[in-house]
Amino acid sequence: MDESEYTGHVEPHGESGVRTLKGLQIRKASVGPMDNNAYLLTCRSTGAQLLIDAAAEPDRLRRLVAEGAEHNWLDLIVTTHSHHDHVGALEELAAATGARTAAGAEDAKEIVAKIDLPLTHGQVLEFGEQSVRIIALRGHTPGSVAVLWSGVDDAGDPSDHLFTGDSLFPGGVGNTGDDPQRFTQLLDDVEQRIFAELPDSTWVYPGHGDDTTLGEQRPALPQWRERGW
Repeated sequence: MDESEYTGHVEPHGESGVRTLKGLQIRKASVGPMDNNAYLLTCRSTGAQLLIDAAAEPDRLRRLVAEGAEHNWLDLIVTTHSHHDHVGALEELAAATGARTAAGAEDAKEIVAKIDLPLTHGQVLEFGEQSVRIIALRGHTPGSVAVLWSGVDDAGDPSDHLFTGDSLFPGGVGNTGDDPQRFTQLLDDVEQRIFAELPDSTWVYPGHGDDTTLGEQRPALPQWRERGW
């Protein structure tokens, strides 16, 4: 896929979508029977890499890692939450690459693979010359997290990129099991920690399906709360 053609849509088991930013390259691939998105973040100056959600198909994920840097160099795997479709390749990929593993502290105990870094809200993770901030979004699971990279685009303007797992999609927040308390908690976190803090231009990369922006979703927030899902 031509880098200039990045749209946020990738085909299951197809080529990676590639987006090049100042200092960072993002690759998106769809893997597994539930078409999970896996995202590879590569520091352009050092080659250090961070993978978000080793969901399935370890061979495909190893190829994804190799697309970003030589010698399958992977520094860190961040798991957005503990559901089985997001961790299917975690143990095998961590063993194959030697990468450290990280997940929300409340979800870490539910993941069979060893988690080296239990994450908390506001924590900063560094890879090469790049860093991301962890945003806890409680509700889909107790320890669900989003991953925020903030930098600048080629014009020098602020550029925010948010990887939301299953907590925020085009059209609504993630599944909370018809539990009103969980839904309220998740929507409160999404409103207060994402929409209140980040601009409309923020690009959103969800755990399944196509990308969106906060600006596209913001007008629907009252409707989401009213409908309760």
